[in-house]
Amino acid sequence: MAELSTLARPYAKAAYEYASDAGWLASWETMLAAAAGVSQHPKIAAMLASPAYSATAQAQQLIALCGDDITPQVANFVHILAEHKRLPLLPQISAQFSALKAEQDKTVDVTIATAFELNPLEMEILARSLGDKLERKVKVNSEVDSSLIGGVVVRAGDTVIDGSVRGKLARLKEAVSR
Repeated sequence: MAELSTLARPYAKAAYEYASDAGWLASWETMLAAAAGVSQHPKIAAMLASPAYSATAQAQQLIALCGDDITPQVANFVHILAEHKRLPLLPQISAQFSALKAEQDKTVDVTIATAFELNPLEMEILARSLGDKLERKVKVNSEVDSSLIGGVVVRAGDTVIDGSVRGKLARLKEAVSR
């Protein structure tokens, strides 16, 4: 949702700037992901959305569930989010924080869907080519989707490169039906 992303953006930027200044980017990314994961559990999400619990109680419950996975600084950040009724935004804040970190690190997560499993050499060649094209260090996740028939679909953030047979057939069908 665009609205949730918009609401989460200033919190993600503030957390990123604080963690960057302190030299804690990697650990904050991990801790925010842990807190976001806990906040997405159905019972916890219901508690965070419930007006029956005070902001302090919501923050304390979330922090307690995270246990030693978060530092006092991240716990303070959770309290600030709770005070502003933004705890349900933790997944979006975590995702935006990770995106900011990836931008600084010049990395990108790429999902490669193929009709058949690629061997390691093919995957390495594809990753290298994508890294050169995107001018980033590529972290590749692969998945097999037999509905593609053949070829490959690459997803890197908002960019989608559809080189699948299914995609080519769909484009051909569209061109012929005009």
